[in-house]
Amino acid sequence: MVTVPPRVRAVASGYGVGIAGAVLAAVLSLVGVVALAAVGVDSLPARLGVLFVFGQYLPFVGFPLVYLRWRGFGWAEIREYFGVDVPSLRQVAVVVGGFFAVLLLTLGTAVLVTEVLGLDAANNSAGELAQEVPSIVPFLVLASLLVIGPSEETLFRGTVQNRLREALPAWAAIVLTAALFAAVHVTALTGSLGARATTIVILFVPSLVFGVVYEYTRNLVVPALIHGIWNSFVFLSIYASAVYGGGSAAALLAL
Repeated sequence: MVTVPPRVRAVASGYGVGIAGAVLAAVLSLVGVVALAAVGVDSLPARLGVLFVFGQYLPFVGFPLVYLRWRGFGWAEIREYFGVDVPSLRQVAVVVGGFFAVLLLTLGTAVLVTEVLGLDAANNSAGELAQEVPSIVPFLVLASLLVIGPSEETLFRGTVQNRLREALPAWAAIVLTAALFAAVHVTALTGSLGARATTIVILFVPSLVFGVVYEYTRNLVVPALIHGIWNSFVFLSIYASAVYGGGSAAALLAL
């Protein structure tokens, strides 16, 4: 019998869960949209609501829970594995610092690759929606805080990074998780393959911050808050651009 090294098994398992979650999100989202069309519902809020349930909660929260239960974790063990606690004052400070780190590093990277290197970046479908329908931005902000941030961090930091961390050093688990997180966003981007690759490089930067913060605090709520606040900032920036005019560099950074 061939013995699979623990590190190989951890990477295969962690990446398998992450990719499966992303694929499941795409499939369930399609199912939800088709179901809405079948019953004659065509309102944008209804479509977004279905997409957030079928494309976020179920694949990014429900699927990891099923996976961990399959591994034999009890509910209390799952909470401990994720590290879900009310943030302390120190961790609130980490949230604030983490947001500004994401802001400076991400915008700096975006300027470097698009302005200095002259590479084109792709557009983000959520950002495009916010530009086309500014009135939907408050809903997107709320969803960022309550759905997108918590759901995506549950799958990627809480499940993928933790699984990798079982056999790999912290830096490797953080980098590998960040790379996967950025790469799976390719389905939410529009533009050429080169432009999508450029945006994936940009998205890799905030993902690193999320991973570092999670490793430091061991509290999943902290990166989930930073993620949600960052997305909210991006959507509000797009809203300000759409309402008051001018370009919005933040549009390509929506996670």
